[in-house]
Amino acid sequence: MAPSSRPARRAAFGLAALLLASLCAFFVFYTARLLYVTRGLSATRAGGQGAYVGAVAFPLLAVILGWGAWRCARAARRA
Repeated sequence: MAPSSRPARRAAFGLAALLLASLCAFFVFYTARLLYVTRGLSATRAGGQGAYVGAVAFPLLAVILGWGAWRCARAARRA
């Protein structure tokens, strides 16, 4: 690898880590908001079964994005 591409690689991985961490934080917040608004999924509207999908999808996305942010941050430190 050329020495001049090293800072660019570090910046790219750092930016990817920041983006993924921001998305992870959003989905953590949205999971907490969903659970608060629906009172722990005990108060959903008629036809509001999407809350159950969100209760599974949002934490799963948060974990996956958090893992990706951690991997990108490690790669940025090593680059």
